[in-house]
Amino acid sequence: MKILLLCWRDSTHPQGGGSEQYLERVGEYLAQQGNEVVYQTSAYTDAPARSRRKGIRYLRAGGKFTVYPRAWWRMLRGRLGFGPLADVDVVIDTQNGIPFFAKIFSGRPTILLTHHCHREQWPVAGPFIARLGWFLESRVAPRVYRHSQYITVSQPSAEELVQLGVQPEQIRIIRNGVDPLPSDIPHLNRLSATHLMTLSRLVPHKHIEQAIDLVATVPDCHLDIVGSGWWAENLKEYARRSGVEDRISFHGQCSEAIKHALLERADIHLMPSRKEGWGLAVIEAAQHATPTVGYVSSGGLQDSIIHGETGLLAHSPSQFRDYVLSLWQNPQRRSELGCQAQVFAQQFSWEATGQAIAKVVAEQAKRGEY
Repeated sequence: MKILLLCWRDSTHPQGGGSEQYLERVGEYLAQQGNEVVYQTSAYTDAPARSRRKGIRYLRAGGKFTVYPRAWWRMLRGRLGFGPLADVDVVIDTQNGIPFFAKIFSGRPTILLTHHCHREQWPVAGPFIARLGWFLESRVAPRVYRHSQYITVSQPSAEELVQLGVQPEQIRIIRNGVDPLPSDIPHLNRLSATHLMTLSRLVPHKHIEQAIDLVATVPDCHLDIVGSGWWAENLKEYARRSGVEDRISFHGQCSEAIKHALLERADIHLMPSRKEGWGLAVIEAAQHATPTVGYVSSGGLQDSIIHGETGLLAHSPSQFRDYVLSLWQNPQRRSELGCQAQVFAQQFSWEATGQAIAKVVAEQAKRGEY
């Protein structure tokens, strides 16, 4: 079977994140099962137009907005039997705000993968793009895909789709897996009595400023910020203005071994994000018995954090701060949450995620409808 994956970025993109990792791990599993897997995505500086990694053939063309028409052109050519997207059997179309509307252009059975709805994130794109983007996401996409199979990653995300008019029976919840721990995690010396950490893309809606504010509140602590994004310089300036830059380390995109070493050293993982489909970083922190503090309003964290058992979910910034302070003051409670989080994390694997999606792909290929 030939399977086309559509996403506006891949994990090697400077702004790639958890949703891209999800699609790639699924693609790798499908490739291991003997399928031909093609991943159409955007280009970026110095990225090859074509490459192959772990069984997936990557095609890159277009930028932030032009990635869509470039993919449409290739799908139309493929529909006529030309180019690298010819003879596709099933398409997985990723909706990161806006889908590729592959159901129209490919003429093949199409599954719509959406991690969460983006109502809260659209304003950062500016008033015109925000209105257009939300219109396409909330009004157009549900009509185009009204008879299609949806995949999402958490119950709150499924409920958001239902609110947009998607029928519950169209939606399959398939949660994220997690990579096994690297075998070569180095030991890092402690820089303070308490280590806070956030693992995230550095963009405005992740609200990393709230993690920075906590550095001035929690005595003798150090904050490790892992991740990259176009908001990074703003965050560094915010740390300077707050007078806590000497107690914060910006690590950027570091290796898996270093990332896990930082998670292992951390006492509390912070996720002040406005919106998450699931929260892969929560489970990665849990692998090291590091509990996470996040927000109920983020949506997906309600699935990846069991409040009061594997972490804490706040309703407001003041409660977020109070929860962090309570864990700082009570190491025993922190340890209890971390141990339970570690047990919880053991149930997730990319193997299980891949198997579940492979079943959906086979069902759609058999139906032959688009």
